[in-house]
Amino acid sequence: MEFDNDRKRRSASLLYGYTWIPILLIYPLVNGVILFPTSLWGWVCLLVISLILSPGYVLYGRVVVYQQRSVLAYIYTVLLSLFAFSVAHGLLYLCYLPLRELYGLSPIQRDYFTYGVHTFLRESLWILLNLGLSIGLTYLQYLEEQKEGRHLAEKDNLFYKLRYLRAQLNPHFLFNTLNSIYSLSLQKSDKAPEVVVKLADLMRYLIYECNEERIPLDKEIDFIRNYIEIEKVRYKADIRFRVEGDTKDIMIEPFLFIAFVENGFKHAMDATTAEPIIYITLKVGKGRIILNVINSTHADLETQAKRIHGKGISQSKSLLELLYPGLYELDIIQTDKDPARFSDLRIAHARWRLEDLYPRAYDLDVILHKSAFTVSLILKTKLA
Repeated sequence: MEFDNDRKRRSASLLYGYTWIPILLIYPLVNGVILFPTSLWGWVCLLVISLILSPGYVLYGRVVVYQQRSVLAYIYTVLLSLFAFSVAHGLLYLCYLPLRELYGLSPIQRDYFTYGVHTFLRESLWILLNLGLSIGLTYLQYLEEQKEGRHLAEKDNLFYKLRYLRAQLNPHFLFNTLNSIYSLSLQKSDKAPEVVVKLADLMRYLIYECNEERIPLDKEIDFIRNYIEIEKVRYKADIRFRVEGDTKDIMIEPFLFIAFVENGFKHAMDATTAEPIIYITLKVGKGRIILNVINSTHADLETQAKRIHGKGISQSKSLLELLYPGLYELDIIQTDKDPARFSDLRIAHARWRLEDLYPRAYDLDVILHKSAFTVSLILKTKLA
């Protein structure tokens, strides 16, 4: 579990820190160039005065910007501004007292450090300018912190949403697998121990791997392959799993494909389905990962259409929206061999879509001559 005090304290942004440098120097530079062009002591004195006043401006900006927004707060801001204005003048007066006796200053330079009406008006303009700049710079930092805070909140929200969706998927998957083992035990099958070992591998994956943000694609493939092997023991069907392309060094979010694979087995292995089939293909290449799942089904088109909005597929869509917003394509196509429901236009549309997704003539022929439910998921993302 991550605790809030585990987070590093965020330092002030570099932009905010660097911006104070010219503000620190603008006062001595402007006045130095005009009145003290050849006096080193005059430049030093102006810089020291700027250094003395700058922390007060920074503190003033933070107090004004970070206070609560209310009527009393605005009154407090006005009073604070008057107080800061008075304090700044007081500090300047104390600094100017010894400086006007400085050796080597011209009469004009000596008048600069003499606190009169002209000096009061001049310094009032500088004080008001610096107070305004301090509020503006601090407000920019405040906006940046708010933006980062929203970003962290969105990131945390995404993290917990993913955990929630995976928590829903994992028990569902485990329940189905335990049902497979229960069925074998009732049959007193010698393959039950083998299935238990494979289930242990699956549980290891669920417990240790699914907590990582991303894992090697090969581990996800091994997970799917173990699940398929368990289902092969339980069912007699035409089950095929192919991996095409180079999967080495490719990272993927865990538990991303299994819901579509499960869905295929759930509907293909219905007792009313004669000669069930399920073909699964995972292709990698050209910046994409493509998962194709083809399963036979006894359901008509209307029933198949309802399955598109089933819980498993809906949860997987939510997961994809969180992980790959705008970077995935999910295509679900249904076919029906029942002549009573045959539609030339519907089948023509299905053929056009299927020819793009399944260029292998054998797969396409199987789909079009059966009631089938096909899922094609395309992830467009950086794979490494």
